[in-house]
Amino acid sequence: MKVLFSWLREFVDVPGTAADVATRMSVRGFAVEGIDGSGDDAVIDFEVTANRPDCLSIVGLAREVATAYALPLREPVEGGPHVADRVSLAALSPAERTEVAVVLDVPALGPRYAGAVADVTVGPSPAWMQARLKSAGVRPISNVVDITNYVLLELGQPMHAFDFAKIGGAAIHVRTARPGERLTTLDGQSRSLSPDMLVIADAAAPIAVAGVMGGADSEVGPATRTIVFESASFNANSVRRTSKALGLKTEASTRFERGVDPNLPLVAMQRACALLEATGTGRARGQVVDACAAVVGPRPLPLRRARLAGLLGVAVPDADVARILGSLGFGLAAAEGGWSVSVPTRRVDVVREVDLIEEVARHYGFDRIPATFPTLRSAPPPPDPRISRARRLRTVLTGAGFSEAVTFGFIEEGAAAPFAAAGDVAPIANPLSETFAVLRPSALPGLLDAVAHNRRREQRDVRLFEIGNVFSKRCGERRSLAMAWTGGSDVPHWSSPAADVTFFDLKGAVDRVCRTLRVEATTAAHVEPWLVAGQTAVLLSGTRRIGVLGRLAGDLAERHGLPGDDAVFVADIDLDAADAAADTGDLHIAALPRFPSVIRDVAVLVDDTLPAAALRATVRRAAPPALADVREFDRYQGKGVPEGKVSLALRLTFRAADRTLTDGEVQAAMDSVIAALVSEHGAVQR
Repeated sequence: MKVLFSWLREFVDVPGTAADVATRMSVRGFAVEGIDGSGDDAVIDFEVTANRPDCLSIVGLAREVATAYALPLREPVEGGPHVADRVSLAALSPAERTEVAVVLDVPALGPRYAGAVADVTVGPSPAWMQARLKSAGVRPISNVVDITNYVLLELGQPMHAFDFAKIGGAAIHVRTARPGERLTTLDGQSRSLSPDMLVIADAAAPIAVAGVMGGADSEVGPATRTIVFESASFNANSVRRTSKALGLKTEASTRFERGVDPNLPLVAMQRACALLEATGTGRARGQVVDACAAVVGPRPLPLRRARLAGLLGVAVPDADVARILGSLGFGLAAAEGGWSVSVPTRRVDVVREVDLIEEVARHYGFDRIPATFPTLRSAPPPPDPRISRARRLRTVLTGAGFSEAVTFGFIEEGAAAPFAAAGDVAPIANPLSETFAVLRPSALPGLLDAVAHNRRREQRDVRLFEIGNVFSKRCGERRSLAMAWTGGSDVPHWSSPAADVTFFDLKGAVDRVCRTLRVEATTAAHVEPWLVAGQTAVLLSGTRRIGVLGRLAGDLAERHGLPGDDAVFVADIDLDAADAAADTGDLHIAALPRFPSVIRDVAVLVDDTLPAAALRATVRRAAPPALADVREFDRYQGKGVPEGKVSLALRLTFRAADRTLTDGEVQAAMDSVIAALVSEHGAVQR
């Protein structure tokens, strides 16, 4: 919100410069993006948060400044510029009364609509008004249109002016659009209206999209002689939905969708009619037509001294509480233990006692609140175990050379389809665009886009992971770990040629993840449409599926902007399923072994389709408790090995905790292992 300093000072006699005001306001919750100019011509650019629509106006910000400086505020309808030129519409003669009829067809969406008829001579607005509009970034158009924009900036109430001669039937209906209706808006675009959109219409057709933009057919032009001023209150959700559906964002919709004071339309109408006469533009005739479905009054809220002091950690004097809230427009009445506060209708953000406390704290001064620990009435709940789990995973994966990525939870429907069963993708009811049409069923689509982004910037070796939520209709919301790896398997070095990443490199990283999660996991051959056949495995804990890993299919890689012939290996792990399968027993610390270990190697011929994990499991079952470790260290296919067979070399480590093993004990264990491999897998010892 850009504010001309001299315009602000018409409502509060603030001392000092624009920079002084910016500094004082910045410690009261208002970020200042910059100051342009100096003196009274300086323009302060305030960043107003979405919960403060009352401050999207000169008067709203002036009220905050007046409170910050403990100065009185001049209300726009009682003081300020052109006071002598203001008129009271109620004082107009009944003989001059010429009203336009207003009908509220949908009070829930359009609860209040005020209209006033005025005779005008359209031309340029005064130079002072044009200068003020330009300072706020608004282009002057004509005196009538400029008055509506001036009131919007000054009071925060959007207004519109119709050419009275172009309104059929001299009646205005606030209704929803009918099927098939269209409207050409002021920007020249013909827009299709849906039945859930609120419109302003005459007897025949829509003449404006309520709260968003007027129609071109009723636009005020040089030939206009009589106008109808509109000043209304519309349902914020309705305006927000309509603005988003039409892709039309305006100054009016920005305010209406956040919440405009329902009692402001008449004040704004009085100001606009006064400006008509003050600028020589024209004169209102008759009285304001105020169609109001229900009068909205201030909301009562309690404010307790004990709660105020307990939350802030300091006792704020009663006089300061009364001064601050009174200056901000709140009504205060004494109550037991504190006050009964009337919240003005413009403050849509104040709905709880804690909101009142925040108002007091802002203007009392955060710097005056001491740093103290709050009083704990009960022990804090233990932290969510998922937090520590994610922290451990980040430590392990970054140690393995991966970098963490954070991608969007909303993705395109086409990007989500390969990673979900048919009909299982969760759509978004009102997406921002087609790019964010559905909730992601996997974090891999966004991760692959991140890999492609890096590859386009000449980064060949990319390792990324993401921990986040994924969604589906069948399973709802779950936590997931996604990994993607392409390029080299290690850092290039002069002493050895660079090796490209393989399936087994990724599997090693996944194994490390499983150890971190304390999950005993195995892999098995698997088929997944978006992975390359023969280079895909499912990750199992017993019979429970906890993930999948493999090489990304070339066509899917190309769809994400990656070369189809480059190997991109990915893994998708369901962390909730892994948690359910994790070993939850206590961890035990053991002393370092005191006795030496004995290592024996054995090579066997087995079917080349037999998983190595099955061999390891057989060895562990057959060996005595003295078996400390078993792992593969060689795999050979070729000359001397029959077709369909593979030579697999295993290294077995034996060790006892209380003695040195004898050769006889080790040999007996080896005989037992070989016998089990022969009987269970038809292995042949080499």
